[in-house]
Amino acid sequence: RVPELGWAARHSASGRGCIRCPGKNHIVSAACQSRKRRSPGLACSGGLQQPLHMERGWFVDCHCHLTAEEFRQDINDVIEKSRKAGVRAFVSVTEQQSEFEEVIDLAERYPESVMACFGIHPIQGSADGHRSVTVQDLEPALPFFEKHKDKLVAIGEIGLDFTPWFVSTSQQREEQQKVFALQLDIAKQLDLPVNVHSRSAGRQTIAFLKEQGIRNALLHNFAGRPSVALEGVQAGFCFSFPPAVTRNDQRAKLIRQIPLKNICLETDSPSLGPKKEERNEPEQIRISCQYIAAVKGVSVETVCEVTTCNALKLFPKVHQRLKE
Repeated sequence: RVPELGWAARHSASGRGCIRCPGKNHIVSAACQSRKRRSPGLACSGGLQQPLHMERGWFVDCHCHLTAEEFRQDINDVIEKSRKAGVRAFVSVTEQQSEFEEVIDLAERYPESVMACFGIHPIQGSADGHRSVTVQDLEPALPFFEKHKDKLVAIGEIGLDFTPWFVSTSQQREEQQKVFALQLDIAKQLDLPVNVHSRSAGRQTIAFLKEQGIRNALLHNFAGRPSVALEGVQAGFCFSFPPAVTRNDQRAKLIRQIPLKNICLETDSPSLGPKKEERNEPEQIRISCQYIAAVKGVSVETVCEVTTCNALKLFPKVHQRLKE
């Protein structure tokens, strides 16, 4: 796992968990309320609706790492516990080729919950520590994208990371962009959304996505300036935030300015939980929900409803598989 960077003092959010959204047999969205009509499910832009047979008030963890070493001993328990906490779908990203078969195996064992993504991360781990990605890291992984294309819901975790102590030269930044572009091409060929990393490169990442003609992107754990995020909003991108945002209020202004219709929930587990020294798990996604609700001054039920709707729209294959 790429090391977690730059977090300050902890801040805890209070409030009830978002386990069930309002309504006994229906959900009333803001859009429906404005039209004074009720919707039998999640009323999303574009006509997308929550499957009627599913329990209301559940989460999609749009970015987690279920194949991480930290979960190797108890992944089944982690998944079951998180499902009981209301997480219906886990969009499980990868960072290296060595994880590809593992995430496919998990998706086959939990076809109704675990949604597989393939991606080569911009920062690669090695015996000597962490380093910037190269095209040579991607090349042996390319056949796997084609082999498992029907089992993937997105391409990720991919992106740019210009953290100075990992990436110190222009050549390294250019190489990252080559690897990113190649994987964006795969996403376009397979008609899949992208799950994107952008540490210390928010503006460059959003500009690059736009240049490459990407329309469906999730910028996970985004920490750039609000003005940069709004450029992504204008392009139709979504942004997700893990429970670690509760450690301080550095992200409050950013979250406040991004429209809720462009926000999804994530945990980035096993990293980026509310306490840096403890393993994060998908069940803690409710903490992100509560914090976003508090910052925006809306109910946790509203955040739960709208972010789930956003996730199903962004990841149509997730929506499809949850209906099967």
